[in-house]
Amino acid sequence: MRRMLSCIAATTLFFLSAQFANAASLRVAPTNLELIAPDSAAVLNLTNDGDHPINVQVRVFKWSQVNGIEQLEPTTDVVASPPSTKMGPNAEYVVRVVRTSKAPVRREDTYRVIVDELPDPSRAKAGTVTLIMRHSVPVFFRNADAKAADVSWNLTRKGGSLFLTGKNNGDSRFRLSNVTLKQGSTKIGGRSGLVGYVLGGATMQWPIGSAKSLSGNTVTLQGQSDLGPFDANIALKGR
Repeated sequence: MRRMLSCIAATTLFFLSAQFANAASLRVAPTNLELIAPDSAAVLNLTNDGDHPINVQVRVFKWSQVNGIEQLEPTTDVVASPPSTKMGPNAEYVVRVVRTSKAPVRREDTYRVIVDELPDPSRAKAGTVTLIMRHSVPVFFRNADAKAADVSWNLTRKGGSLFLTGKNNGDSRFRLSNVTLKQGSTKIGGRSGLVGYVLGGATMQWPIGSAKSLSGNTVTLQGQSDLGPFDANIALKGR
């Protein structure tokens, strides 16, 4: 599993057939973990809200961004314990997430914990679908001296589409949400909710709208970040 299947958000749903049957019942909290070195362990709380037992699998992947593309790679530097369990109805369970690597955290190390509720073949029914839940939890191990996020933005036109690129010159991630692109008072693109992250020292890109309504080469970017609202004037590149 080298590349993320699309941009994994906090929760992904998998539909296995044609009609709904069983609702997914797995909840995971918190939705992200941040540890400041030398802290190396945290917990995830799993809850089965359903009325039947479920099987759960927990895996940890190194999370990186290369040339604007998200990647997940297997790792042993951080582990989840236990890696799998069977949860009874309305049960709660604790999973420990531990950094086992002895290498110092120099900036911010980034991982994702993937928690899957596995399908139960014994509950499958012909002509129905089982709704399976996947949670993808960002995990950050940060050095206290890591530089804050410092993101520069570019907007590129490719054919009839616009792509927003963020380059993070800092050491820490930048969380982007509720983005709007404007020229004057005219909205030309945007995305609601969580757009994604620009990891420290990385570059990330997202489709952001159509180029049809552009009337010039300067665009105002507005959005929300970890530190609150922000805006920036960015120049349009490409044709």
